[in-house]
Formats: sequence, structure tokens, C-alpha cells
Amino acid sequence: MRGKTTEDRSLMELLDPVAEAAGYEIVRLRLMGGQRRRLQIMAERPDGHMDVEDCTRLSRAVSEVLDAVDPIKGEYLLEVSTPGIDRPLTRLKDFDAYEGFEVRMELDRLAEGRKRFRGQLAGTEGENVGINLEEEPDTTVYVPFSWIVDAKLALTDELLKRGAEERAARLASESEPESSEDEE
Repeated sequence: MRGKTTEDRSLMELLDPVAEAAGYEIVRLRLMGGQRRRLQIMAERPDGHMDVEDCTRLSRAVSEVLDAVDPIKGEYLLEVSTPGIDRPLTRLKDFDAYEGFEVRMELDRLAEGRKRFRGQLAGTEGENVGINLEEEPDTTVYVPFSWIVDAKLALTDELLKRGAEERAARLASESEPESSEDEE
């Protein structure tokens, strides 16, 4: 899910260690387009945050490796961004982190007679992802994580509220003066 095509997965193998060394995790990587290709990397720090300076830092680190190894034929544009508030869920830990929020999921095979699901995330059990179905809120369906080809948070008031609260807390902690112990 983090990489869709064989080329995406190959680039992921090359760039994951670069991102980790710089202090970031790649959430999703996509090489898109025909003649005017675009390499899109969505990333975040391990604490789940990412700002413009982080995007710049990661872009520079990734660019150095891409320039040296040159794994992409032809011209392309590198785009490094945050996953955004209505982010894709690509790692098992994402499904736990956003438990209780609305999600849209698509599977690579039928489960419960269908491939697409919408509902509230119910966390994980082992390698399975739980979803409380929108049309049957009392019914939780668990599907193997490996069957999921696409999952994305739905933009809801609850998700916007969480994002605003996290941003306010982050800004408050960044503006607090550092405390120091009095010398005796």
C-alpha cells in the first residue's frame, strides 16, 4: 500500500533508509504520470508531525540519493509533503492511531460480498483491521491488512477537531520557554 507499483516499491527500498536516517517515515510513495512524471513522497516524523522545514529537509536528503543513483529514467518532479488531515492509511499502526475515525477502504478481493467498505475504524487485532460498517454500526468486520489496497480517512468534523487540537498543543509546547533548574 505504501508503494503501488513495482517501481514504487523499488524506490521505497532505496529511500526508506534515507528517510529514517533523516528522522522521518515514508507514509506513501507514488511515481505518477507519463512524460511529465512526478515522484510524490508523503512522510512524517515518528511522532506523526511534519512541517514545511521537515519537507525541505527530507526533500534535500532524498534528492542527494536520487541524483547519485539515478533510478528514474527521464525527467521528473520531486514532491515531498505531509500525508494531510484526510491521510492515506498505509501502515498497520495507522489503523490503531486513528481508531474511532471514519475511513474508506478498498480490498484486493471480496470480503462480506464486497471490496469497498466505509465506516468507523475499530483498531487492529493481530494483522487484521477492524471496521464498524457505516450501514451496520453494531457490526465489526475484520479484514487482513494484506488485503487492503487503499484506505483513507474521511474528512469529518471529528477529524478536523483532532487536527486543530493537535496543532494547538504543538504550538503551545513550541512557544513555552525552556525551564531551567535554579543553581544552588
